[in-house]
Amino acid sequence: MIDTNVDLFRWPFRRVEGDDPADLVAYLRKKGVTEAWAGSFEGLLHRDVAGVNARLAAACREHGPNFLVPFGTVNPKQPDWKEDLRRCQEVHKMPGIRLHPDYHGYTLDDPVVADLFLLAEDRKLLVQIALGMEDPRTQFPLLQVPHVNPRPLVELLKRTPDLRVELLNGGGRGGRGLTLAGYVYVDMATAEGVGGVTRLLSQIPVERVLFGSHYPFFDFDSALLKITEAGLPKGQAEAVLEGNARALLKG
Repeated sequence: MIDTNVDLFRWPFRRVEGDDPADLVAYLRKKGVTEAWAGSFEGLLHRDVAGVNARLAAACREHGPNFLVPFGTVNPKQPDWKEDLRRCQEVHKMPGIRLHPDYHGYTLDDPVVADLFLLAEDRKLLVQIALGMEDPRTQFPLLQVPHVNPRPLVELLKRTPDLRVELLNGGGRGGRGLTLAGYVYVDMATAEGVGGVTRLLSQIPVERVLFGSHYPFFDFDSALLKITEAGLPKGQAEAVLEGNARALLKG
């Protein structure tokens, strides 16, 4: 089982169980996870992105060698974002990056996103885009962060047809058009409600859906329950839980 959507360190607004890297790794291993793609909660609000990524890489080496796969933060609205992207690959040996347009204050039709995509495609980096992190109804009153609109990706990805993209926490929003338009995958962390994963798979080809828990912000057992409740055939379940992610990371 490969979890493509976890985060290390502390959620900025409250403590959550599992926000210690050692505890997170031990818990996920106990649940049967064999690999976890990890971003950093620090990447949301910290301005020192280089420090965020250095700490993420160090924690993955210390607590989860051959288990945690680090995905560094890149904020293309920062003047040194190209250097951050370079460090992610060349210094920290990360296979991909994670974007937070919502917290970093840009939309996907911003010209800088096209520049970032071209560089990421050239470097063969996998780009994860978090379309949201928290339900707007529970957000801190003085920090309201609207979810990201994925629709600009349809045209944007035509310029970078070989770029690998995973949409996190989108619940399938825009997924049908995007998976047909480019090399786009979605995770199922926010496929909510009874039959959530089943509905997601009615909109998006099963080979483009990845297991993601959004742990430790979400309860990991909730993600497992969604898979169990969907009652997928063995081949489809194996693809969602592991096979699709392994193929995507290999490129």
